[in-house]
Amino acid sequence: MSSSLGLESGVVRLVACDPTWPALFQAEAARIATGVSPTGIRIEHVGSTAVPGLPAKPVLDILAGYHAPEDRDLLIASLQHTGYLYRGEQGIPGRDFFRRGEPRAYHVHLTVVGSPFWQDHLDFRDLLRTDPATRDAYAALKHELAARYPRDREAYIAGKGPFVRDALSRWRQGHRA
Repeated sequence: MSSSLGLESGVVRLVACDPTWPALFQAEAARIATGVSPTGIRIEHVGSTAVPGLPAKPVLDILAGYHAPEDRDLLIASLQHTGYLYRGEQGIPGRDFFRRGEPRAYHVHLTVVGSPFWQDHLDFRDLLRTDPATRDAYAALKHELAARYPRDREAYIAGKGPFVRDALSRWRQGHRA
């Protein structure tokens, strides 16, 4: 595990973008893919560590998608076997949440490929990767919220929600035009 990753429980701490994050994602994605074989799974790097130039909490977010609902239980067991702690839906129906590392360094969000959860995460990542102004506004908001809520992850996450929803709505309207 890289020293650039790891976040203590109950803490909101942002770090500068680390150029090693994509390689760390690739290595973890390969480890996960080997651990869940032969069940089909699609693995994507999402969250702030997936966006060049964006400050982030030092935890890699991994979106893991499956097509066949009957594969869900096997995938949950396989991810646990690869060292992930299963945390259930954690308040988001249709998403199974996992974490790995002490302090936590990897999060896996398991969901159906094409679900709203799946699409929102990919679209927001792609928006931030292609629109520097939105990325920079999001970075400023993240810094403000981290300063306001350094020990309240839920408030930090909730504070980002309106920005994310508005940015996605505007971006999707522009892509449909």
